[in-house]
Amino acid sequence: MERIGDKDLNIVRKQLGRNVVNVMRVEKWCSFGFPVVILSYPVRNNSPFPTIHYLTCPHLVKEISRLEERGLISDFESAISKDENLRTAVEQAHRDVIQKRLSILESCDEKWRPLLSEVGTGGIRDFTTVKCLHLHAADYLAGIDNPIGKDVIEGIRNREIGENVECQNSFCNRFL
Repeated sequence: MERIGDKDLNIVRKQLGRNVVNVMRVEKWCSFGFPVVILSYPVRNNSPFPTIHYLTCPHLVKEISRLEERGLISDFESAISKDENLRTAVEQAHRDVIQKRLSILESCDEKWRPLLSEVGTGGIRDFTTVKCLHLHAADYLAGIDNPIGKDVIEGIRNREIGENVECQNSFCNRFL
């Protein structure tokens, strides 16, 4: 399994405030040179672990938590139930995550393929529900065409100064 370098892994640990395992690589970097999204291997401690994209940027984690506190998860679920085009796009985003997850699965973990094929981002089984906005934003920033993630990031971008969704002070420098 591909592994992230020790320096970057230590920064990710500090960003998240906890130990992390099964991190393969950084999928998205900020302009300050710090991880924003990491790719995790879908099996941990011989158990399936379907979340492959993790948002590590403390600024975005905080901003997205604020959106969740304002009830945006319910708003998105309501929109998905009413808008067939959105529902189709969200389902496709889940399928794209499944495809990527299976593409990094090593032969020694093939026994988990059936289970990992059935669940979307974050282990979601019902693609009309939204588990958390951080998952969708991480998928979007990692290159998945995720309409929820895109809306979340665009919403933050519209509130920030300029076009940037990053912090303005290189917050993660403190982790060096």
